[in-house]
Amino acid sequence: MESNYPEFTDITTVACVGVGTIGGGWAAYFLSRGLAVRAWDPSPDAEAKLRRLIDAAWPALSALGLAENASKDNFTVHADLAEALAGVGFIQESAPEDLALKRDLLARIAAAAPGNVVVGSSTSGYGMTEMAVDAADPSRLVVGHPFNPPYLIPLVEVVGGRATDAKATEWASGWYEFIGKSVITMDREVPGFIANRLQEALWREALHMVDNGEATVEQIDLAITDGPGLRWPLQGPMLTFHLAGGEGGMAHMLDHFGPSLKSPWTRLEAPELTDKLRKDVIDGCDDEADGRTIAELVAARDAAIIAVRQAIEGIGQPGRERNK
Repeated sequence: MESNYPEFTDITTVACVGVGTIGGGWAAYFLSRGLAVRAWDPSPDAEAKLRRLIDAAWPALSALGLAENASKDNFTVHADLAEALAGVGFIQESAPEDLALKRDLLARIAAAAPGNVVVGSSTSGYGMTEMAVDAADPSRLVVGHPFNPPYLIPLVEVVGGRATDAKATEWASGWYEFIGKSVITMDREVPGFIANRLQEALWREALHMVDNGEATVEQIDLAITDGPGLRWPLQGPMLTFHLAGGEGGMAHMLDHFGPSLKSPWTRLEAPELTDKLRKDVIDGCDDEADGRTIAELVAARDAAIIAVRQAIEGIGQPGRERNK
């Protein structure tokens, strides 16, 4: 690939702009890959918060395997944005999901960053075209949407905006793959990208069922963890339905179950988030947590994800590379 962007092997230091849950998770992941991290965050307790996030993520990263010379202490926190971006080979922006904030921050990053450094945004749903409007040079700005927690879930969805250099998008995809991520390079901007749109559809239906008294929070979670969720780590919804068609595959599946697409099984419009619905969902989660703290639930989640990932890697997934 001919460009003036850095060679992946030459990058030793990256910047994390914003170190909340997502940005801190990114920082931990970069550290686990043997990289140094320069962080910036306007929060007065940013360094202490980042330290807690890294410490919490490190056992899971250690279980999956650390790169040579990886150190959870190889980070610095800077009060000045330009100082944090000095000398880095890549920048990951993870500010809160506020469009005005994103626009302002990305414009500041683009102005302060070295001219050949690509900037990836952890946005959950905004397109780079709408986020980059205030940047004097938006050519190096791309979406690098992770899935939470980014230190543990391998997926990153990459897509540029209308003003993004195609080589920058290509470089970003290659960079994320180089550091061990599973990358989907999207051909066009879609609000919410791919994974979040699918997740949001299930979430909306779940809220409707709680709102209508059709299912409890615990029943909804159990319906996934002990049902289709057991198939999805190995085969996504499309291949799952392909197998549901038996020897006839997806063709038989569509012919047989196609008419049910008109049945009132789902309601994609979100329900009104009333005070009652909000309370029912929160109370349901508290009941399901059964006294376990967020930290305890995170530890259990991470252990389960590690076990699933290791099991799948042991089985192998033919054809997976073609889907990237």
